[in-house]
Amino acid sequence: MVLRGAIAIFNRDFKKFLSNPFMLVMTLAMPIMYLLVFGNAIGGTITGIPIGVVQDTPYVTETPLYTQAVGNLGMLHQSGKADTFQVIPYTDPGIAKNALEKEQLYGVVVFPPANAPGDNVQLYLDSSEYTIPQLVESGVIAAVSQTGTNSSVNVVNIYGTIGYLEFFGIGIIVMAIFTSTMFGGGLAMIRDRENGIIEGYLVTPVKRSSIIIGTIGSGTVKAFFAGFAIFLVNIFVAGVIVRSAQDFFLVLLVIFMTSIGVTSLVVSLASRFSNQQSYASVIAFMNLLLFMTSGVFYPVIGMPDWLRWITAVNPEAYAIHALRSITLRNQGLDVIWFDLVAIGIFSIAMVILGILTYRRTLE
Repeated sequence: MVLRGAIAIFNRDFKKFLSNPFMLVMTLAMPIMYLLVFGNAIGGTITGIPIGVVQDTPYVTETPLYTQAVGNLGMLHQSGKADTFQVIPYTDPGIAKNALEKEQLYGVVVFPPANAPGDNVQLYLDSSEYTIPQLVESGVIAAVSQTGTNSSVNVVNIYGTIGYLEFFGIGIIVMAIFTSTMFGGGLAMIRDRENGIIEGYLVTPVKRSSIIIGTIGSGTVKAFFAGFAIFLVNIFVAGVIVRSAQDFFLVLLVIFMTSIGVTSLVVSLASRFSNQQSYASVIAFMNLLLFMTSGVFYPVIGMPDWLRWITAVNPEAYAIHALRSITLRNQGLDVIWFDLVAIGIFSIAMVILGILTYRRTLE
């Protein structure tokens, strides 16, 4: 009797699984996506790192140290891979350093002028990145040592020493927003539909657009508080520094705008599903795709081109870049304005999509 009952339960459960082709496809697709996305987004070979090279003033003529070291930098590469560095010559150290601060370069190498051949080489690094500063430093040291001169390399981290916990912790803010929205926005909507609460709304004077806007608003507030809580954890645990009240409010603005966009995206997806299993599989896929291509773990420059295209339209990537610019680089609106515009456009588009999708679902 025990075996017969177990077989009956097995048959029912297995037939239920086979009767849902969507779940069957997602069961097979998720491991493949983990292989393709996770495997390519983390640990890829970083090539083509843009670095500036310049000979310090007063400039008279290129020194042998400059010529040989720059040539050595241009030839550095791993076996079978593209050149490690994209070497960009500058004529003025100030222009090169300005390009570094605008994130056009990852490092600037300043060589001593011709009248001071014994001086050391100065290397200015964007220390807010992960892995790349170490690659640039080791590459420059190797290129200078291969010239056979006695010059050494003095390293200057323009944003100070930043640990991986600070680098990674900023990205966890966005993860907290997505996770809160996943449970507090989309999943709550599906539960309301399963319990007949949505149908109850429809017999009231409340407009359908009001239902979805209210749901997005509630989810946004929950996501904002989750992101803000993790932001405080970053301050007290990871050592992230907020240097001014302006920086603090800029962080809150980025968290709030990101909460609106992500919540609207999740709710618009949730409105198309009638059961929690299908919703959970799709939202897990979206979380993998967005989070892994946001640059939270590994520099975007180390990803293959097809993943970089996803990063270019990934709202989480813009949110993380804005948050890192504010907290790690002490930059303001003059740098993060494009991130805010991108997040704003995405948020507006997702709110409109959520309203249209929800109406179509109810119809």
